[in-house]
Amino acid sequence: MSFGRRRTAAPQDGASAPGPEATPPTISEDFVDGAAAVPLPYGELGQPFDRRSPFYVGFVGGVGLLLAYWLFQALLGIGSVLMLVVVSFFLAAGLNPSVEFLERRGLRRSYAVALVIVAALATLALFVVAIVPVIADQIQLLTDNAPIWFDQLQENKQVQDLNDEYEIVDKAKAFVTDGDFISTLFGGALGFGLKIISALFNAFIILVLTLYFLSSLKTTTGAVYQLAPASRRDRVARLGDKIIHNIGGYVSGAFVVALCAGLSSLVFLWFTEVREYAVALAFVVAVLDVIPMIGATLGAVVVCAIAFATDVKSGIAAVIFYVIYQQIENYVIYPRVMGRTVDLPGAVIVIAALTGTALLGVVGALLAIPAAAAVLLIIREVVVKQQDLR
Repeated sequence: MSFGRRRTAAPQDGASAPGPEATPPTISEDFVDGAAAVPLPYGELGQPFDRRSPFYVGFVGGVGLLLAYWLFQALLGIGSVLMLVVVSFFLAAGLNPSVEFLERRGLRRSYAVALVIVAALATLALFVVAIVPVIADQIQLLTDNAPIWFDQLQENKQVQDLNDEYEIVDKAKAFVTDGDFISTLFGGALGFGLKIISALFNAFIILVLTLYFLSSLKTTTGAVYQLAPASRRDRVARLGDKIIHNIGGYVSGAFVVALCAGLSSLVFLWFTEVREYAVALAFVVAVLDVIPMIGATLGAVVVCAIAFATDVKSGIAAVIFYVIYQQIENYVIYPRVMGRTVDLPGAVIVIAALTGTALLGVVGALLAIPAAAAVLLIIREVVVKQQDLR
C-alpha cells in the first residue's frame, strides 16, 4: 500500500460517472493500513527500517553494548552503597522473625519494630559498656606478653636459624610491641581516624536502612510482587516470602551458633591458665564462628596458639576441647538450628562459601549460603516443575 495516495470521490446517487475527458473532483487523504490519517504535509512516508539489515543489527547491538558497559561501571561505582543496602536487608530479615513473633501476640507492627530495634540497640550498648573495656584490657595484656612468647619461640633451634637469616621473629616482635602499630595498619594517625569515621558512618547508614526495611518489609515486598503477572503473582509472593523467611532464619541461626561457641569457649577458658584472656578470646571465637566453614577453625587456632604460648597443658586441653566441640557444633548444634531454614547439601555450602569469599570477602561468605538457598529453592520450585510439565 502506498501512503498519501490521491483517490477519486465516489459519484453521488443519480449522477452519472464522469466521462473520460472530465476532470473528476479529488480528495487528498493519507491512508495507513486502510484507515484515514492526518495529511502528510511533507510527502509520503518511506519504507520502515529493515530490522534484519546488518547496519540496523550492528548499530542497535553497539548501543546495547555501550549501555551495558555504562551500567556495569555505574554498579562498580556504587558497589559500597549496594553492599550497605544488602547487609541492611539481611539484618532486617534476621530481625523480622522477632517482629512477627510480637505481631502474633497482638502487637501492632510499628510498635513491634520499635520494640525490637530498642532491644537490639540496648543489647549492643550493654555489650559496649560492659564487655568492650574488658576486651581492650585483655588485648593490651596480650600485646604486653607477646615479646615473652617470641623469646620462648626463639629457643627453638630451627626457628632461631630462620630468625638469624631472615629476622622474622625480630621484625614480628618489633611490629607488635610498637605502640603505633595499629595506626600503621590503617595508614597513620590520619588514616586511622578516617577509618573510624567511615566505620561509624556506615554503621549509622546500616541502622537507618535496617529500620526502614524492617518497618516496611511487607510493603516493599508487596510492591515487588506486583511486577509479576497476575496469573503468577500468588506463586511469586509465596516463593519470595519463603526466601525472606530462610534469610531471617539463617541470620538468627548464625547468631545462635556463634553465641554457643563464644559462651562454651568462655566457660572452658575460665578453668585454664589463660583465664585472664578468656573474655577477649571467647569474643574472637564468637565473631569468627559467624564465618561459614573456616570461622570456627580460625577461632580455635587463635585460642590454641595463645594457650600453648601460656601453658602447654592448657594448649593440649584447648586442642582436645575444640576438636570435640566442633564435632558437636557440626553434627548437633548447626543441623538443629539451620536444618529448618537452610536445607543445602554440603557440596553446595562449600561452593557457595568459596564463591562468596572470592567475590566479596567476609561479607560475601556470610551472604553466600542464604543466597545459595534462595537460588536452589527457585530451581526446585520453578525450573524443575517446568521441566516436569514437558
